[in-house]
Amino acid sequence: MVKALTDATFEEATANGVTLTDFWATWCGPCRMQSPVIEQLDQEMGDKVAFNKVDVDENQATAAKFGIMSIPTLLIKKDGQVVDTLVGYHPKEAIEAKLNQYL
Repeated sequence: MVKALTDATFEEATANGVTLTDFWATWCGPCRMQSPVIEQLDQEMGDKVAFNKVDVDENQATAAKFGIMSIPTLLIKKDGQVVDTLVGYHPKEAIEAKLNQYL
């Protein structure tokens, strides 16, 4: 299950292993298109990658810390370090290929 994170829980939840965090908002059309892709990847890769979501309207500090200017933005971290950022909608295959680089 894709975990909803907040400003308070983000750092701890993304500190270990490979994590993908989807920065999104309820009013964002491309975010609504990206969401089912992330859910599907979670079902297929959830044993190797932790999938998270951050609502940028409710958690502005985390979005600001990582310079999130456009959504959706997918932030990939490995052991707490940002290793990749994907801005805009991305198909499942493209995200999966990126994640596999860090596993």
